[in-house]
Amino acid sequence: MTVRRRTRLALFAALPLLAATACSGDTREPRAAAPPDPAAEAATRLRDAIEQATFTPPAPAPAAPQDGDAPDGRASGQRPADGAAAGRGGAVSGALPEDARPDPAMVRAQILLDRTRFSPGIVDGLGGENTRQAIAAFEEANDLSVDGELDAAVFERLAAGDGGRVLSDHTLTAEDVAGPFIGEVPEDIAAMGRLETVGYADAREALAEKFHMSEALLDALNPGVDFSRAGQTIVVASTGPNELQGEVARIVIDKDESSLRAFDADGKLLAFYPATIGSGEMPSPSGTHTVRAIAPEPNYTYDPSRVSYGEGGDKVVVPPGPNNPVGSVWIDLSRDTYGIHGTPDPAKIGKTASSGCVRLTNWDAEQLAGAVKPGVEVRFT
Repeated sequence: MTVRRRTRLALFAALPLLAATACSGDTREPRAAAPPDPAAEAATRLRDAIEQATFTPPAPAPAAPQDGDAPDGRASGQRPADGAAAGRGGAVSGALPEDARPDPAMVRAQILLDRTRFSPGIVDGLGGENTRQAIAAFEEANDLSVDGELDAAVFERLAAGDGGRVLSDHTLTAEDVAGPFIGEVPEDIAAMGRLETVGYADAREALAEKFHMSEALLDALNPGVDFSRAGQTIVVASTGPNELQGEVARIVIDKDESSLRAFDADGKLLAFYPATIGSGEMPSPSGTHTVRAIAPEPNYTYDPSRVSYGEGGDKVVVPPGPNNPVGSVWIDLSRDTYGIHGTPDPAKIGKTASSGCVRLTNWDAEQLAGAVKPGVEVRFT
């Protein structure tokens, strides 16, 4: 028998074994599909709703229910299904309490305001006074009727000027998760002074601030994500460039409005920021002052001999860090001990008092600091 014939016979002999193997494979039951993840599905719906959001006027109040039934046929008190529209833009239901659920249209509007330099402060999809003031400033600058309300005219003007997507994918880098993170941030000033740095509590807080978002909105868009692990892709707000398009020549701080406006030498408005400005007990200065210096990553010195607040005690120097009492940057003013600076708690801008200084979110303070020089006029009104 030739070698070729022996090889052919060997192949024929193997055929029954191959066929038996193939047939036996057909008897295996297919694997069950993974069950759907409700949180992931809600996050996808939220992302789609944000990107597609347009202004929808709130529905008129329904007539009073009869015989214990809601007007739409649901039993009285029953919640609408996930994804049902809830007023302007259609808020998406989920695990959050109803008053904490982001409104997709509001998220989109806040991001577009942020990108046009009319800062709403933190992007949370909840609106509020800071967003109202940003909308009012945008209306004034665009010759719209000024009422601070997110309406069709405002939404159309924002969208017409910027048709890009408002959310983006971000792959966590080694730098994103490197820290240093310090866990719980101490409230006591002396305890802060004993730290090496007053860093972020964790990667989640750092990422939320990097993309100008509330941690709740970051969570809603990325359920179950371990933000401390590099290589994962997450959904974040697509904010604009960090730099202002121009050089600031004049700053106007409005105490009644709790806002800061930055203008160039020709009087063009470069940016609007919500601000915390002093308090009744510790008011901010009045009149006109100047920028004396800019200090990125400043330490914070509490010296009871130089300030009128606090309860005395020892002098404390708190090291730099974004959760330092003055945040990530200090713009020193010609009035001693006063400045424009960042904050460890961006959600409280415009909602709490300061010790006389002007407090912005860290990202707004950094943006402003990058466009000012010593000698710039700062006027309090």
